[in-house]
Amino acid sequence: MIFEEYENSIGDSTSTQCPQCGSDKLIYDPVRGELICAVCGYVISEREIDQGPEWRAFNAEERERRSRVGAPINPLIPEIISTDIDWKSKDASGKELTLNRKYEMLRLRRWHIRARIQSSLERNLAQASMELERLGSQLGLPKKVLDRALEIYRKALEAGLVRGRSIESIAAAAIYAACREMRVPRSLDEISRYTRSGRKDVARCYRLLIRKSAVRVPLSDPIDFVPRIGDALRLSASTVRKAVQILTDARKLGITAGKDPAGLAAASIYIASLLSGEVRTQKEVAQAAQVTEVTVRNRYKELARKLKIKLPLR
Repeated sequence: MIFEEYENSIGDSTSTQCPQCGSDKLIYDPVRGELICAVCGYVISEREIDQGPEWRAFNAEERERRSRVGAPINPLIPEIISTDIDWKSKDASGKELTLNRKYEMLRLRRWHIRARIQSSLERNLAQASMELERLGSQLGLPKKVLDRALEIYRKALEAGLVRGRSIESIAAAAIYAACREMRVPRSLDEISRYTRSGRKDVARCYRLLIRKSAVRVPLSDPIDFVPRIGDALRLSASTVRKAVQILTDARKLGITAGKDPAGLAAASIYIASLLSGEVRTQKEVAQAAQVTEVTVRNRYKELARKLKIKLPLR
């Protein structure tokens, strides 16, 4: 029945019970736009407005062909209207365009690009969005982090913090701030490796964003780095959980304060691998965590001594 298809979608949003008999079995008549009680026949509401499209589709192919909406708004694109003129030399029916029509489309495409970006701020934001997309693809960051990084960069641009500084440095600093804020484990060394700016420039811009703009980032948690390191070393889930438990116990004793979170995570992973029998060398753990072997050695000895963990002899 066509009435039953609309029972849950329309009936629940308008009314949950019949005011006459109290029944919750409501059906919707899409032809008359009426919401009717299935028990007593009372018309609860009439002339309902159908919020759906005026066309019908019975499969995904028909829905895609008949839909007239464009792509979703992407905050990484600076302009609100994100349409673009295609570079194809054929019309909608598949016929080849004439030479005069090709020249005309070329001029339209050129002026379309010029008209989209008006001010210097928009041009700066367009360059920054491309830089953020490049960094996000190389670092493997999710879309929500890129959206937040663009928002941080836009605030810095409006505050005048980008003037006189490199776009790459500010974009990398915004990426690092977004990763810290959304608890995505990426170190400053790892981010600066994919930029032409040095680590000092990126760190200086990051401190500027924290000091001048309304960006509040939490302290890095070593536990956030553990799953990533364990996945790089192909360790089992039990070993990763054991490393997390080691860091939890260390935090209760105050051992983790003031130390590099990546180094602590690498040390806990190394201890957990020794205890579980999935032995990984200090060099392998250091490479996966992108820290030095000296850091892993010092941190794991400190954790084992403070937590009184008896490690097996090797």
